[in-house]
Amino acid sequence: MSIRPVRHQTQSEPAIEGAGVRLRRAFGFGKTDEFDPFLLLDDFRNENPVDYFAGFPWHPHRGIETITYVLAGSVAHGDSLGNSGTLGAGDVQWMTAGSGILHQEMPQGDARGRMHGFQLWANLPRSLKMTAPRYQDVPSAEIPEVTEDDGTKVRIICGEFWGKKGPVDGIATDPRYLDVFVPPGVSRTLPVETDRHAFAYVFEGEGSFRDASDPRPVATERIGSDRDADVDLTGNRSLVLFGNGDEVAIRAGDEGIRFLLVSGRPLKEPVAWQGPIVMNTREELAQAYAELRDGSFIRG
Repeated sequence: MSIRPVRHQTQSEPAIEGAGVRLRRAFGFGKTDEFDPFLLLDDFRNENPVDYFAGFPWHPHRGIETITYVLAGSVAHGDSLGNSGTLGAGDVQWMTAGSGILHQEMPQGDARGRMHGFQLWANLPRSLKMTAPRYQDVPSAEIPEVTEDDGTKVRIICGEFWGKKGPVDGIATDPRYLDVFVPPGVSRTLPVETDRHAFAYVFEGEGSFRDASDPRPVATERIGSDRDADVDLTGNRSLVLFGNGDEVAIRAGDEGIRFLLVSGRPLKEPVAWQGPIVMNTREELAQAYAELRDGSFIRG
């Protein structure tokens, strides 16, 4: 067994999307090689409704999958295929945009005005870029949770883990999407297949993803550096990108730590990306936007 080293750590950065939603972007445009098959991760967390209430009005997607995970508040959604509904706390929506869809997402806070959730974009392989769109809406109660004797808890949204399988299926890159809590002072190792890229995003508490047996000095690197780095006391809104290995090591701090642990097999395909549409070539992008203009974007 080999512990994955921490390649880079960075903090998510403020961004504004949709009709003026203030959020934090963990990674996004221009970092496709390191995170392949994932493209973008946004943390939309706010207690001030004016910063999120305008939401994400009608917009297109093609060539990707969008994964929305709500922790507090709710998100009302609708699309050009006639689907509509509301995601509540703990719910997940895995949308395969495929050949094209228009949809909207409108956040609504809880009784105290709090809104918190994540949106992850996953790329589709060339062979499935123009597949038929589909939704997998998963209520919180259907997401399995495993609790270990030391109090470690893992919600399994997608993929297999510790003998349980998440409810989202049929995803081309065979991703694993976990919501992990490690109690105060507990050390754990978590398996990650060697053929996957993997990252963690911390959203509560703090801890260290550095192997306890590693005596090297701790450093912090921006994503994009060529140097490896280990990270100590990684805290709220921190993104950790792992190197190669088959396990991730974590030591929780005094308040415990909660984080997303996401991994997937890289596609290793060219990426042509403009706004909400991701294809393989600039010509395919130009065609998609031409179809948006002439009204032929939605297929079938």
